[in-house]
Amino acid sequence: MNFIYENIWLILFLAWGLPLTIYRSKFRKLVYQTDSWIINIKPVFMKELKGLFGNIYPDNLKYKKFRNFYRFYLAIYFLLFLFYFNFKSYSQTTNTHEMNKIGVGSTIPSFSLKDQFGKDFDINSVKGKKNLVIYFYPKDDSPGCTKEACSFRDQFEVFSEYNATIIGISAQSVKSHLDFANKYRLNYTLLSDEGNNVRKLFDVPTNLFGLLPGRVTYVIGKAGKVVFIFNSQIQAEKHIEEAIRILKELK
Repeated sequence: MNFIYENIWLILFLAWGLPLTIYRSKFRKLVYQTDSWIINIKPVFMKELKGLFGNIYPDNLKYKKFRNFYRFYLAIYFLLFLFYFNFKSYSQTTNTHEMNKIGVGSTIPSFSLKDQFGKDFDINSVKGKKNLVIYFYPKDDSPGCTKEACSFRDQFEVFSEYNATIIGISAQSVKSHLDFANKYRLNYTLLSDEGNNVRKLFDVPTNLFGLLPGRVTYVIGKAGKVVFIFNSQIQAEKHIEEAIRILKELK
């Protein structure tokens, strides 16, 4: 059963394609007005293409009926072809993600990004030394992200009591981060991940069919391993509550 499931699109693709030679043979005979099987091995194609996409025998009902059927058959065959390769690509990508996905118990990868002041920030400078709260958010100064950012700001002292460093990451520029931080008096580090490379390292999921960057918070213990992940696009302020709850348990 696993073999069938894993290869379902290939099976459908091949099964639908097997009669293709028969249908094509019939169509070529209609187009070239012959009953000889030899037409199937002759290297002539232009009239066949004109017959398929045009109407070279407007008064021949048999030709028109078979042409329409053949068009439909080829369209389905083409769709199965696309589904097969997309499914294959998706399966390979999913397997790769599952192998590399950052989950509870994972050691966070090394990375370096520029903070809101344009200075290089290397995660290894704090990893293994302090608790970390790394939160990925969609966009500077958007309503949900502003609530989240200000909630982290307001609870900064609480996080400090638990020896935790707050790090916000999104794809906007250093200037955008600085403007955002100045506007709301944010008192922690914002990192500019313009190429989304670190987001991809963590395999942060997207929302709305991939159109909206995900909002995910990772709590990392002093050993550098993930101890908790909270994923919620709409419950922006709950990220702070959950992070503090976990840090209390770590103390």
